[in-house]
This record gives sequence, structure tokens and C-alpha cells, in this order.
Amino acid sequence: MQRILLVVVVLMGVLGAIVGGMYVAQRSLIYHPSPGPLPSASDVLPGGEDVTLHTSDGLALSAWFFPANGSANDAGTDGAADAETSPVVLVAQGNGGNRGGRVDLARALTRHDISVLLFDYRGYGGNQGDPTEDGLARDVRAAYGYLVSERDVPRERLFYFGESLGSGVVSELATEHPPAGMLLRSPFPDLAAVGSEHYPWLPVRLLLKDRYPVADNVSALDDVPMVVVYGTDDSIVPPALSEQVAAAADMRRVAVEGAGHNDRVLLDGPELIGALVELVASTTR
Repeated sequence: MQRILLVVVVLMGVLGAIVGGMYVAQRSLIYHPSPGPLPSASDVLPGGEDVTLHTSDGLALSAWFFPANGSANDAGTDGAADAETSPVVLVAQGNGGNRGGRVDLARALTRHDISVLLFDYRGYGGNQGDPTEDGLARDVRAAYGYLVSERDVPRERLFYFGESLGSGVVSELATEHPPAGMLLRSPFPDLAAVGSEHYPWLPVRLLLKDRYPVADNVSALDDVPMVVVYGTDDSIVPPALSEQVAAAADMRRVAVEGAGHNDRVLLDGPELIGALVELVASTTR
């Protein structure tokens, strides 16, 4: 009996150490930033502009603005003028990489006469700071503020694109500053739902510091057209979780057959780009 008790105590101690270690290191498990430096926007796409965003807690974040149908498509002066009245998509990336990995998305959208703002969160792309849910909320508000205050983008021309974790970022922003429309790619009801899929033996909901309640956010929105796009073979954010988000606000669903979470088709594939272009066209025509 004593030996059994000893084994139980040891196992509980090991489990406690594992749980404690994961609690302390949880943000390093959630956020996977790629560092900088990055090239200038004009080197990435012709016509691109380097932008600095200023957060409410004093950080300066690097970003790129790509005008619609600009010199990237040899549009000339008329194209530049069109860019001033074009729809604009604010892109909130997922938890990995930096804005350099989203250039193909921007290229595809500008070809459809849509302007794009790509920005890096704190701690990403050479930016100062450490990523947290509160910090990313400040970061996306800096991006929103730039578009509204410095580029005079009205709500009827402003759209949000949230990629995975970025769905939590833009859906929270939308509760305070509703856009003309919003596309969520591979969203989850909340971060704990994803954690529970990967760590079913952990009390994830008790341990998580960052929540990202996407389903609650979208269910609180009125009169914002929304679309959910997801891959049917996504093993990181299972399709059923994205379906739950869509059901929370009766959103249109676009299922990309055979696509995994990080597959190229979910970055700039025809289904995703088509869904976003259709969303923009339906609200701006």
C-alpha cells in the first residue's frame, strides 16, 4: 500500500510539474513570431507603402499598405486615384510568422481592386513587445486608427480579415468598431476549445490567460456580413470548431475540401479570395 501511495504521489508531482510548466510557458506555446528585419513595402510589391502604427501603450509597429490596382498592376495614375476610393481590407494574421508571409494574399486582393493593410503584432516582424491578448487588441486598434484617421477610410469601405488567431483579434475589434464586412479563416469558438483538442488531459479553461472568445464576439454583432472559410482536413483548428463560429452568427460557410490549416490554398487560393471578393462586392455595389 505504501508503495502504491508513493507511486501516486510521484505521478501527481510529475503531472503538477508539467501543468505548472505549461502554465508558465503557455504564451510561448500560443505565439510563434518570426523576427525581422523585413524589406520595404515597395520592394515587396510595387506601389507598396511603409507604415508605422502607434499603439495606446507607446509601441511603434511596422506595417505595409498596398493600394488597390496600383503600380503593382501597372495601373498608372488612374490606378492610384482608384486606390483612394477602393475597399480596404485590414488583415490580422495568425499566430505564426510575420506579415511577409501574407504578401501573396495582398497581391491577390490588389488585383481585384482592393487595398490591403498588413501589419505585425508586437513581438512579430522585429517589433518591440511581447504578444498577449490585450496587447494584440491594442495593436489592431492602432491599425484601425491609421486607416480611419490617416487614410480617411469610412466604415462602408473597411473590411476585416482574420486568420486563425487573427479571427479573435478582428472579431473583438468589430464589437467596438464594426466593419462593412468580415471574413474569418479557420476560426475557433475560443482559444480554450483549440487547447482542449490538443491537450485533452489538461484543465485548459482554468489555465489559459488569453481567451479570444470569437463565437461570443460574432454573436454580439448586428448587421455585419460575415463569412467563415476553413479547410476540411485542418488538424490544428478542426472544421467542427469553425462550424461552431459560423453557427453562432448564422454566417456563410466556405469549406475548402482537403485543405489543412497551413496549406497555401487557405492563404490565397481561389475559394478564399473568391469569398472575400464576393463579400466586398456584395456590400459595396
